[in-house]
Amino acid sequence: MNLRDLRYVISVAELGHFGRAAMACNVSQPTLSGQILKLEEELGITIFERVGKQVRLTPVGEQILVNARRSVAAANDIVTAARASRDPLAGTIRLGVIPTLAPYLMPFVLPRAALDLPNAPLMLVEDLTGNLLPPLADGRIDAALIATDPGTDRLAEIDLFEESFWLAMPIDDPLAVETEIDLATIDPRQLLLLTDGHCLRDQALDLCAHQGSESSLAGSADVRAVSLETLVHLTAAKYGLTLAPRLAMANWAGLKDQIAFRPIMGDKASRKVRLAFRRDMPRRKAMERLAEVVRASLPDCVKRLG
Repeated sequence: MNLRDLRYVISVAELGHFGRAAMACNVSQPTLSGQILKLEEELGITIFERVGKQVRLTPVGEQILVNARRSVAAANDIVTAARASRDPLAGTIRLGVIPTLAPYLMPFVLPRAALDLPNAPLMLVEDLTGNLLPPLADGRIDAALIATDPGTDRLAEIDLFEESFWLAMPIDDPLAVETEIDLATIDPRQLLLLTDGHCLRDQALDLCAHQGSESSLAGSADVRAVSLETLVHLTAAKYGLTLAPRLAMANWAGLKDQIAFRPIMGDKASRKVRLAFRRDMPRRKAMERLAEVVRASLPDCVKRLG
């Protein structure tokens, strides 16, 4: 057994296909299949079930995959540690970003990062928090910009900024006359929410928990949108109301004749954006510099809000 074989296992598991995995690993399919077969014979187990063109991990294969990822990540850390000892600010940073942050913040972070981290280009992975944390923990990505507590001692975090929530509503909604919104005045049946898995959905539910059950907060049209852009355009079409993080609002300036935005009362009407990374990763200095880059990008981002 060697790291090459473990990488083959990981690639097949992620791509679900021997041919595509072979292409990704830059080897022939017979070579990749043969090495995995040898590994299975060496271990005396079956890692993959081959049913026609479908490939599925066996139960023991699932366990093998977890350990394979840890082993490959550990080997990568050795290389990273050696490189970091020479220059911790050199080498690609694989950065996960949640969808309710990426389109509004990253257009300002990327140009500044290119200037301040010229030898550490950012490779972005946009996904939900729950989908970013496992690859972050096992080393498939290096860091993640998230807005919730990662909930594990394996990860460290650097607090970046607090972002307030605002209420978006049709311009002629009765609440638009208010300068600040008390959530107790909102009909929960009007609130449009993102689909399950979005941390912003969970934060909206937490804010409005005293208003009723989750089912009553689903929105009058029972909307489960996958993006903030969908929610804000539904709001413009007078389908209901939605909560929006402050930085997102600049993207909707073209809807100012259709939508009113108002701040929400209360200390909990905000989210903390943080940079999370593995506690034992060898490039801590690069993470600290990246945090500085994000903070330095905020003034330009906020300036668009007017």
